[in-house]
Amino acid sequence: MLGVEAFLDEMQKVANEAYRVLKKGKMCAVMIGDVRKCGKVIPLGFRMMECFLQAGFANKEIIIKEQHNCRSTDYWEKQNNNFLILAHEYIFVFQK
Repeated sequence: MLGVEAFLDEMQKVANEAYRVLKKGKMCAVMIGDVRKCGKVIPLGFRMMECFLQAGFANKEIIIKEQHNCRSTDYWEKQNNNFLILAHEYIFVFQK
């Protein structure tokens, strides 16, 4: 499994290639969620969004999609924690 920084390096390559092959004015959409590591949230979605912006895309929309039937939902609902679970994903819509 890739670490966060290695994942973002690979996503930068994806963003650069998507920008290269798309025609001007065309769209690219990516769905991604944030992750939690060692009890802390890593805003992976927004960090990945930066990869696409650096590649030259414009951000047209950020859609927040609710997740259902997450694998860890039952675990977190049974815990007495003072935070909300990550129960959403982002759909980023970019335009060249």
